[in-house]
Amino acid sequence: MSRLYFIRHAQSEANRQKIMGSRLPVSLSEEGKADAVLIASRLKPMVEIQRIISSPLPRTLQTARPFSAAYGLPVEPDERIIEQDVGIFSGMSYDLLKTFPSYEPDTMARWDWLPQGGGESYRMIAERVSLFLKDLEKEDMDRNILVVSHSITLRIMRAVLENTLPTYPRRFPKNGEIWLTEFTSLGKVHEVESLFLGTGNAMRRDAE
Repeated sequence: MSRLYFIRHAQSEANRQKIMGSRLPVSLSEEGKADAVLIASRLKPMVEIQRIISSPLPRTLQTARPFSAAYGLPVEPDERIIEQDVGIFSGMSYDLLKTFPSYEPDTMARWDWLPQGGGESYRMIAERVSLFLKDLEKEDMDRNILVVSHSITLRIMRAVLENTLPTYPRRFPKNGEIWLTEFTSLGKVHEVESLFLGTGNAMRRDAE
């Protein structure tokens, strides 16, 4: 079986400014860049990673870069693990978006919520991350794989792994937090552990 290490990107400028990053091309903050280097240096002695897959957004690719350098591996971008498209709410502050009647403030009620302006529901995220995991099931047995993604996407990924959908975890991963599991196949209930190797200053937000 493969051992999967899912990491949420380090602190981005959107996180620092408390705005909804969604799919905007925001970069890591200076603290985030330093944290990514630190986490990579701490993970390297613990496990030998054989493959690195990342969301194609700048903040995830920048997080993946120190791991790529540490392990001597290329970073493989994959659109299926990109962050949720939140439509018109992209780039808004958390305070502002909550003033919109069409915004769903309850993070546990977003399974079929479609963000105004062509956004993506949690159900739609589940479909694409399930396809991503199905490919790993077929192709990457007996490998340690690092997957660099986003808070909302990882939240749904975890629900797929724990086989709880349409229920999903209330908690979002912190910036730089790692969730790891021994992956066998879709439909099985996987135990997901948490590992945090960063500075401890990561934010915990309900979105990016």
